[in-house]
Amino acid sequence: MALRTWAEEFAGGTVSSAVARLNARHPWNHNDHFHSWILANLPDRRRAALDIGCGRGGLVAALSPRFVAVCGNDRDADMRQHSSARCAGLPNVTIHGGTWSEVPGPFDLVTMVAVLHHLDVTDALEKVRRSLEPGGRFLAVGLAPPRSARDHLWDLASAVTNPMIGYVKHPWPADYGAPATPVPIKDPSMPFGELRGIVLDVMPGASIRHRLGFRHTIAWTKPS
Repeated sequence: MALRTWAEEFAGGTVSSAVARLNARHPWNHNDHFHSWILANLPDRRRAALDIGCGRGGLVAALSPRFVAVCGNDRDADMRQHSSARCAGLPNVTIHGGTWSEVPGPFDLVTMVAVLHHLDVTDALEKVRRSLEPGGRFLAVGLAPPRSARDHLWDLASAVTNPMIGYVKHPWPADYGAPATPVPIKDPSMPFGELRGIVLDVMPGASIRHRLGFRHTIAWTKPS
């Protein structure tokens, strides 16, 4: 049984119910949380950047002052509308709705946040590799279902620390306004170990690490 499942059932579920109430009072966006990790790991050359699956445009807007040109791509029309509205005053930003691999490159940076598990992983990574300039960087934040003992330990650690991080990031109880347009979601199916093997095969030398918040990160720099 997964450690998180055991934790949810511990003491008749009273502990997990209390944690769930804390999470609801102090919510935080697990994907947006990692934008700072991306901004701290940008490549040295910053002419063009592509954010695949740009959602509401938060990362695109954050990249705008750091690159000559930034393109956000999303196949969902509602997400593109949100991104376009958010970036309306940023002249170096474009929002693209076609196939992301057809966006004119090459790029110094390609990013994905909670996107890779929506795609054919091998095909997507190979296309990213081709789209990058030599010295360009791929930075991704992803999800994977726990399978190994290490996976389950990270999963449990994420469950335990989630309300703590939420309290630090959002100390006052949430004041719920109008609900935001939901972001298209899909449950991940490829476990971390299998994903790691594919990443290292396509992008030798890549760093892929477990993170709190039920996430992992991938960082790779294309050889010059």
